[in-house]
Amino acid sequence: QVHLVESGGKLVQTGGSLRLSCAVSGGTFSSYVMGWFRQTATNNRELLGTVTWSGESTIYADSVKGRFTISGDNAKNTVYLQMSNLQPADTAVYYCAAGNRNGLYSTWGQGTQVTVSS
Repeated sequence: QVHLVESGGKLVQTGGSLRLSCAVSGGTFSSYVMGWFRQTATNNRELLGTVTWSGESTIYADSVKGRFTISGDNAKNTVYLQMSNLQPADTAVYYCAAGNRNGLYSTWGQGTQVTVSS
């Protein structure tokens, strides 16, 4: 059974950058479409974007386009979320998830907290 562990979340200042990692174990991320999501205290979980093993990455959330990118490292079985020009509105718990091309995500990590100070 695949297991996901996110890391890299921390407190950063407005305008700063951060890279989150999602380590995949118990399987290979080549078997899945990997998604990055975030959830704030007041909002539903939001899909930020996805990446496949072949390197196809897509950012879906308009709020992060041009600032966030998603990538994957097949050799390390890890996917990344690179975030730049962070704003207080980006404060959230960030999750990675393993799913399929139909948008169904079956396995989730525990999440990592990102806090952006103003």
